[in-house]
Amino acid sequence: MTPPGKEPRRVDRDRVAAAPATAAAPERQHALNLMREMLRIRRFEEKCAELYSAAKIRGFLHLYIGEEAVAVGAIQPLESDDAIVATYREHGHALVRGISAASIMAELYGKREGCSRGRGGSMHIFDAATRFYGGNAIVGGGLPLAVGLALADKMNRRPRVTACFFGEGAVAEGEFHESMNLAALWKLPVAFFCENNLYAMGTALKRSESETDLCLKASSYEIPAWPADGMDVLACEDAARRALLAVRAGDGPCFVEFRTYRFRAHSMYDPQLYRAKEEVEEWKKRDPLVIFEAFLRERSLFDDDDLKRLEEEVGAELAQAVEFAEAGTWEPAAELTRFVYSERAGG
Repeated sequence: MTPPGKEPRRVDRDRVAAAPATAAAPERQHALNLMREMLRIRRFEEKCAELYSAAKIRGFLHLYIGEEAVAVGAIQPLESDDAIVATYREHGHALVRGISAASIMAELYGKREGCSRGRGGSMHIFDAATRFYGGNAIVGGGLPLAVGLALADKMNRRPRVTACFFGEGAVAEGEFHESMNLAALWKLPVAFFCENNLYAMGTALKRSESETDLCLKASSYEIPAWPADGMDVLACEDAARRALLAVRAGDGPCFVEFRTYRFRAHSMYDPQLYRAKEEVEEWKKRDPLVIFEAFLRERSLFDDDDLKRLEEEVGAELAQAVEFAEAGTWEPAAELTRFVYSERAGG
C-alpha cells in the first residue's frame, strides 16, 4: 500500500507536448547561442545523411534531427567538469559539449584523426578532455557507467554531476532499474535525462511498456521526476537546470523525461514502416528550430540578418569539418590489435 503523501502525480502527455513556449525571453546573446547550437546539429546531421548516401560514412548512422532542443537545452546548465554519458544518437550532444565538428566528422569517416581514432564511428563518440563518455551502442548501456562515474565522484568528494542521456527504450532494460535503484539508495549525483521520442527502434512505447508514464516509473524509486517539452529548448534548459540544482545540493538523483520526436527514421537503414507519415508531419509542425525562431522574432531578438550570419558560420564550420575528414589518414593495419588488450610491463 502506498504511504500517505507518496502518491505520484500522473501527467497528461498530450497537454505537455502541445504546450507553447512560455518561458521568459532569454538575453539576446544566450538566445543566439541556443539557436546557433541547434542549427549546428541540424546542418551537421543533414550533411551526415548526404555523406552516408555517398558512402563516405559507413556502418550505422542514427540522426538527431527533430530532437535538437534536448541536447542544446539540457547541456547548457552543466559545468565543464561534469560528465556526460550519451546513447548512439549522440552527435548533437558531442557538438554542444565542445567536441569539434572536424573531430566528430573524422570519426564518422573512420579516420585516425577522429576523437576515437576512427575506431568508434558514429555510435562511440568519446572525448576525455570534455568528459564525454560515449556514445554507447548498447541500449541502456550508459546507465551503469553513469552510476559508476557518480559513485567515484561521491567517494572522492568531488562536487561534480553526471548527466546520463538515454532513450525511452532503455526503460525496459534491467540496467535501468538496477541503476535507478542504486543511484537512489546511495544518493548519487546523477541527472537521468530520458529522451522519449516514442519509438525504440521501430516499437512504439505503448506496445512495449504496460506503464507509459516514465516519470511514474522513476518516482517508484523515490527519485524526483518530471516531464519537459522536448521540442522547446527553453523548457529543456529550465528542466535540466532544476534537476542539476537539486542534484548538486546533495539530494541524490533526479529524472527528467524530455518528450521529443525524431523526424528521421531510427537509422539510415530503417524503412520506417512502423509509423504513419501523417504523424511525422504533425510533429514537424513543432520543429524546435522553427518554434524557437518564431519565439525570438516575436520579441525582436532575432531577424533575417542573424539567420543569414548563423547559416554562414555553420556552413563554413561544416565545410572545414568535411575537408578535415577527407584529408584524414587511415590507421595502419599494423596497429589493428592496439587498445584491444592491455600491455603488461615486460610481457
